[in-house]
Amino acid sequence: MIRSRLPLCIAFLGTLHAVVACAGFFAPYDPVAQDREHPYAPPMRPHFVDAQGAWHLRPFVYPQALRTASFDQYQLDTTTPIPIRFFVRGVPYRVLGLLSSRAHLFGAGGSPLYLLGTDAYGRDIFSRILFGGQVSLLAGLLGAALTLSLGLSIGALAGFTGGWKDEVLMRAAELYLALPWIYLLFAMRAFLPLSVPPLKAFLLVVLVIAAVGWARPARLVRGIVLSVKERDFVRAARGFGASGPYLLRRHILPETSGVVLTQAAILVPQFVLAEMTLSFLGLGVPEPLPSWGNMLSCLQHYNVLVSYWWMYLPAVAMIPFFLGYLTLANLLQRSTGTAKIEEACGGV
Repeated sequence: MIRSRLPLCIAFLGTLHAVVACAGFFAPYDPVAQDREHPYAPPMRPHFVDAQGAWHLRPFVYPQALRTASFDQYQLDTTTPIPIRFFVRGVPYRVLGLLSSRAHLFGAGGSPLYLLGTDAYGRDIFSRILFGGQVSLLAGLLGAALTLSLGLSIGALAGFTGGWKDEVLMRAAELYLALPWIYLLFAMRAFLPLSVPPLKAFLLVVLVIAAVGWARPARLVRGIVLSVKERDFVRAARGFGASGPYLLRRHILPETSGVVLTQAAILVPQFVLAEMTLSFLGLGVPEPLPSWGNMLSCLQHYNVLVSYWWMYLPAVAMIPFFLGYLTLANLLQRSTGTAKIEEACGGV
């Protein structure tokens, strides 16, 4: 059962990541393009039945315009429906930063099409959620990769060498575990420059969140290394003259793969949340580059918090990713435990 659900979970996460990676194709607009005539425009609902009760094969939306003497109240024009067209040409973008393209999944010609509404500058929320996901998810993936590399190296060194090196490294790990990670994150970010270009800010955020979470993976890897290095096949290899690096590479580190993969599935959503927290507080990726964190920063204003419900949608977008990663971590943990039980039964 577990092994049958694992590919489904991986396929689900792969599909979500593919949509975000190809955000330019699925998003109808440039995420930084402004439409000052439509600030805080509510989501435009697709229809198949018009105001006269007639059915349409092609979905359509009704245009909306600001009411007279209002800056955020809109009225629909039900006399001129705008058809939604698929596979259209629009603003240029780059796929994965490499290939240039103008193809988009859908659009409405030159008419506004804001399926999830707009923000204070008239920027399309749907497009910004997709492009913002690239920043937030990439920060989580890179941060988890760096953290696991650091934790794997420190844990393997501490467990394999032992002695005073093990004591020093594990006491440092315990210190990191004892400190609240969110305050440690803020403290580390406070020592770095605040006003930096978006790319440098992104790299700083990745380095900061990667430096915070290495302690737990390091302790888990150390425990496995301490156990594996005393097994008979490792002792036999050492007796035949195998060097320490060879033992680690060939016999010991492969045994840590289950823990490393499980930790990766746990750390990615945790680090996405860390990036969102920093950006929400203005310490992460700055505007106009979108990320899920800085898109939510407008909710610090009370009038936005109570008046425009669609500004919460970036927080909703992260839910399927979080559920997918946590489910994957649970399946990996149970799969690893089942494999160990089967191995032990086979050995008996």
